[in-house]
Amino acid sequence: MQTHEIRRRFLDHFVRAGHTEVPSASLILADPNLLFVNAGMVQFVPFFLGQQTPPWDLATSVQKCVRTGDIENVGITTRHNTFFQMAGNFSFGQYFKRGAIEHAWSLLTDSVEDGGYGFDPERLWATVYYDDDEAAQIWRETGIPDERLQRRGMADNYWSMGIPGPCGPSSEIYYDRGPEFGVDGGPEADEDRYLEIWNLVFMQNERGEGISKDDFEILGPLPRQNIDTGLGIERVAFLLQGVDNVYETDLLRPIIERAEQVTGRTYGVSAEDDVRFRVIADHARTGAMLIADGVNPGNDGRGYVLRRLLRRIVRSARLLGAEQPVMGTFMKDVSELMAPSYPELATDFARIETVAVGEETAFLKTLSTGSTLFENTADAVRAEGGTTIPGSEAFTLHDTYGFPIDLTLEMAAEAGLAVDEDGFRSLMAEQRKRAKDDANARKHAHADLTIYKELLDRGATEFTGFDELTSEANVLALIAEGVRVPVATEGHDVEVILDRSPLYAESGGQIADRGTITASGLRLRVNDVQKIAKQLWVHKATVEQGQITEGDVVLAQADPAWRSGATQGHSGTHMVHAALRQVLGPNAVQAGSLNKPGYLRFDFNWQGQLSEQQRADIEAVSNDAVGADFPVNTFVTDLPKAKQMGAMALFGENYGDEVRVVEIGGRFSMELCGGTHVRHSSQIGPITVLGESSVGSGVRRVEAFVGLDSYRYLAKERALLAGVASSLKVPSEEVPGRVEQLVERLKVAEKELERTKMAAVLSSASSFVDQAERFGSVLLVAVAAPEGVAAGDLRTLATDIKGRFGTDPAVVVLLGTVEGKVPFVVAVNKGAQELGFRAGELVSSFGPSIEGRGGGKPEMAQGAGSQPSGIPQGLAAVRARVAELAG
Repeated sequence: MQTHEIRRRFLDHFVRAGHTEVPSASLILADPNLLFVNAGMVQFVPFFLGQQTPPWDLATSVQKCVRTGDIENVGITTRHNTFFQMAGNFSFGQYFKRGAIEHAWSLLTDSVEDGGYGFDPERLWATVYYDDDEAAQIWRETGIPDERLQRRGMADNYWSMGIPGPCGPSSEIYYDRGPEFGVDGGPEADEDRYLEIWNLVFMQNERGEGISKDDFEILGPLPRQNIDTGLGIERVAFLLQGVDNVYETDLLRPIIERAEQVTGRTYGVSAEDDVRFRVIADHARTGAMLIADGVNPGNDGRGYVLRRLLRRIVRSARLLGAEQPVMGTFMKDVSELMAPSYPELATDFARIETVAVGEETAFLKTLSTGSTLFENTADAVRAEGGTTIPGSEAFTLHDTYGFPIDLTLEMAAEAGLAVDEDGFRSLMAEQRKRAKDDANARKHAHADLTIYKELLDRGATEFTGFDELTSEANVLALIAEGVRVPVATEGHDVEVILDRSPLYAESGGQIADRGTITASGLRLRVNDVQKIAKQLWVHKATVEQGQITEGDVVLAQADPAWRSGATQGHSGTHMVHAALRQVLGPNAVQAGSLNKPGYLRFDFNWQGQLSEQQRADIEAVSNDAVGADFPVNTFVTDLPKAKQMGAMALFGENYGDEVRVVEIGGRFSMELCGGTHVRHSSQIGPITVLGESSVGSGVRRVEAFVGLDSYRYLAKERALLAGVASSLKVPSEEVPGRVEQLVERLKVAEKELERTKMAAVLSSASSFVDQAERFGSVLLVAVAAPEGVAAGDLRTLATDIKGRFGTDPAVVVLLGTVEGKVPFVVAVNKGAQELGFRAGELVSSFGPSIEGRGGGKPEMAQGAGSQPSGIPQGLAAVRARVAELAG
């Protein structure tokens, strides 16, 4: 049975049983505790906690999930993926343990002809929480005898999210794969033979703080008993498809086969290679799914996880023998395999491919740089007579430069060197501990929205701001410091909930309106407006005059000037987005935005810096559209129809069944958007692009002024230009040419100054040679160079001095002083090398005196210190060392 069929059968089974099919949430949710959605119930947490009323009593979904807690072990076990599909059925106060168990049993054991999975009931086992006699009895009645029923403790059979929130005892269903896969004894004895396929959570309690699976306080019962279950689609697939592990199922094995083609290696021959093949298959799928939901490679958070995954693909492919780029091929395979369940992978493939290939290109450059750094490190180790690369150096290559440890190990072996793996692992463990501690410090209970539940149950706030700036409204509630209050008086901050409001609540990149709430003798200044559950407008305000009481009838007004500027900024953002796509192509897709009165910034997916011409073209296309005075139309339609029309959606955003479309100039710009906009494009005013910059790997940012702010900026720039023109005594239009002439003259003067400086430095070479000291057959020049001689000049000077000694064994040590630093160079000619002198080894003799470090090859080493006062001591130390080596 194919994976897509397994998925469909699950949903159909529960829809027939009265459940509502709920689409998967994005892998990215606004939850500070989660990098990614990691369980099927995450989007339902407010319903379990009783903070919101669910729109359905029974639900079913197949949720996209990503778990990355132990990426290094992917491919080693037979049952773990970073991306997986968690099928679940959910009951909000309806059926409980019996219903959950009976629904699961029927789907698993019903025949294929009857819509089930057709599992042999004799091979199914169940576990229950150690004191859950009720669940145990239901299992006995359902068909599992005592000998296939095991009781386990809190660590195994009591579920929570690891943070304060809903929790409860669970019952897990296992399938016995047979004696060839492990020992007898049920799940307690062997969880490879007895494979967990479904977890039924009897959500009935709320947990408190704690640090482990079985160390937390049970605060008390939830408002009602709920059911949350999770069936692993991939695990069921590898059982029903008769393969040995999840990597050999129909959605992953084809990627392994593609990896065989591009690497020339064969899966199933080498255990080490098999792990690499599985890493490629697993990470390629996870990477594509994350990019599809709006994640871009970066250096922290979600972006860093994606970067690690993509780079592990490249690394694994290279270790398997691939010599050409591979990412585009793997992304194409993933898209074709997964699109039947996730069509966005096909419709958005061009962007997914661009992001993934861009990261591969960047990493290949990193590998090239890392190889050079490794060679320098290896040379320094050999120069000092060592045979082992320090763990700290291997860690720096990995952590700072992204150079994989397994490549370091491989290259070290080829160079005849070892690596201090224990030291490296120790530093990695320290880093992981810091990261884990930091993550734990950021975890906290889900925001308690219970106080808003009654208000949410009454219905959504009516937003009137598309048609008017002033609306009469009723005060539904007042909240101060998290508590409902009947009244708020002058000087106090208060959250005001109205039944209707013209003030825009922050969302979609547009910041909230500012405005007022007034009545006779009453005035509140509205400082911010936020949404609760995308339905309830919360006005954060300060009472400036009088007192406000729950039940009052008030007048809510958005600041007209603020709203006008905000609409200019938001509509301007749409214009810049459309212009970017015209100039750069369809892969320049929105990755985020912010707009406020007079200003916008727009983040988009793109590899590499934009040229000056591209920036100019984007500004020109935007302003041409402004000048065209395009009409701005908005309408509401269903999501499929909007997409069919070509409306752009923000990746990672969850949209409802009905969406609002903003259309500017027909097909010039068409986006899904809930923000406020101008009525004609000319009302945006001029758009002035301020600049373009990087905000992470594969993401660029354009910033611009609009309207009067654009005029003010241009006026300021004109005044600056006029001032420069006056200083240069040329007309404004001749300023660029005049500045270019001055810059060229400055470059010529700097080069001449450099030549003069170098000549002065080299003129001192003869006097240094005359100061050479003899130690046995070796001549030593160990001197302090004139102050201000930079490292590059020291190297030139040392090379010149060394050359003047001909074939006589000679060592040159020059220490300089530049702005409190001590650059140094050590040069050893061939004659001295034959006597055993090594430049890198000599650094260790004087380095401590100047608090310096350095390295290099036997004939040349350089570096810098930070203690100029130690120069005399350092020179004395190197003389002593040369004397010792010379005998």
